[in-house]
Amino acid sequence: VVVVVVVVVVVVVVVVVVVVVVVVVGHPRRNIRSSGRDTRFDMPPHGTPASFAFQTLDVYQLAIRFLARTAEIVAAMPPGHSAVAEQLRRAALSIPLNIAESSGRVGRADAARHCAIARGSALECAAILDASLALRLADPVKVSEGQSLLLRIVQMLSKMCR
Repeated sequence: VVVVVVVVVVVVVVVVVVVVVVVVVGHPRRNIRSSGRDTRFDMPPHGTPASFAFQTLDVYQLAIRFLARTAEIVAAMPPGHSAVAEQLRRAALSIPLNIAESSGRVGRADAARHCAIARGSALECAAILDASLALRLADPVKVSEGQSLLLRIVQMLSKMCR
């Protein structure tokens, strides 16, 4: 009986270790390029900064550009409109954060859910920019540039959510 318990405990420990390795490192078949080479442990070329996978996504880079544009728009808003400024700041920050979080999700449905949240935040930003123009709180040129970025972001996220 003691031997059976020990064997069961060892098997459970081995299974847990294998699951952890597959989740953390990734399944070997998912990391093989068409050349047949395992890419899990590839390092970036010498002299280039390391980056996470989401940082290389065009949609993430556009979201960061939009976030910077948002900071300029908010900084130029007249005093007394902190609620609008804060809502735009929070919604703009939500876009790249949810894109990054979606890239870290294992399940397709969970990743798509975070893409949908990022898309919703982008649409919220577009509405806030419209309201800012209507209330004459923002420079129309900067808002137009921000809306152009948002349009591209929403288009990319719509494809990623499928």
